[in-house]
Amino acid sequence: MKKETRKDDEMRAHYDFSGGIRGKYARRYAEGTNVVVLDPDVAREFPNRDAVNKTLRAVAQIIHIQGRRRDRANKRMERTRKTRRSS
Repeated sequence: MKKETRKDDEMRAHYDFSGGIRGKYARRYAEGTNVVVLDPDVAREFPNRDAVNKTLRAVAQIIHIQGRRRDRANKRMERTRKTRRSS
């Protein structure tokens, strides 16, 4: 049996928003969100969002440092190749 669909845009009478706060999450919504669902084994390691953010920032910093080291190593290799070619 199919559910009957409502044809009007009116809210039903039994909804009570008297305790609601208008715009409570508007700023956060406007800033944008990125919801990620963690696997249960990963979620057990991170008790809250601060723990997740702290860890991800540390990982991002490591990636950034490794990238800079790789760039410097590549530049040294280029100089070495140029020196060998000119010899």
